[in-house]
Amino acid sequence: MIFRLLFLTLCLTACVQVPNVSERIDFASSIATQKGWKSENIETDLFTLRAYLPQTLKKTETLNVYIEGDGLAWVSSSTPSFDPTPINPLALKLAMLDTGASVYLARPCQFTGAEQQHGCAQKYWTSHRFSPEVIGASNDAVSQLKLRFSANKVRLIGYSGGGAVAALIAARRDDVTKLITIAGNLDHQAWTAHHSISPLSNSLNPADYREALAGVRQVHFVGEDDKVIPPFIANNFVASLPKTSDASVIVVPKQSHSCCWENRWSVLLYD
Repeated sequence: MIFRLLFLTLCLTACVQVPNVSERIDFASSIATQKGWKSENIETDLFTLRAYLPQTLKKTETLNVYIEGDGLAWVSSSTPSFDPTPINPLALKLAMLDTGASVYLARPCQFTGAEQQHGCAQKYWTSHRFSPEVIGASNDAVSQLKLRFSANKVRLIGYSGGGAVAALIAARRDDVTKLITIAGNLDHQAWTAHHSISPLSNSLNPADYREALAGVRQVHFVGEDDKVIPPFIANNFVASLPKTSDASVIVVPKQSHSCCWENRWSVLLYD
């Protein structure tokens, strides 16, 4: 079965030259270097996950963990990519703007050589992108990063599909002070139905974890002009939470899915 998911994240087409994996990794490293950050691989049972973090780690009460979007999951509407490393690592750009204690966490198989890495089957960036294995590995990586900073709490910040990962991780933990999503996919069943594309039948869905997330403080930023993950996804998700939940949706005027959240992030984050 071919999972005909939309080629949504970066508006790529056949006429656009896609940077190779090495170029994509170099680009992310150049962004991190601007803030004096380094790359580090985090080992979990199934995957090796790439993180970018400060050269010098300082103890902090709360660690901000930025989780990347789906990356280059597809090269056309019917052809998965061989490596999901993002062309535009937006979550990394946002992490660079955060003045708090922050780290960046890529999704499984991004930046680590998916074709060579054991466990990196294409299903883990297509149909199984939010599978129990993916969420478990990402949750493990968050715990390892938290330990590195001797932090007591974490604040999870996820972009696009990374918003789904952040929410699903938050549903498993009792140390999350806040869940923040940017253009987050908070209900992939509603999302696939909206676009008339194949369901992510082997992925966990944040919308099924409303009870576990009801007590987590949440802010969901959505772009007014986002055609990829329209605002109604977040609006419906928050509306389904108990009225006592501390959760809100902030609609950002004239904002699309990917361009250019980094130009607004410093204001949005600290407003």
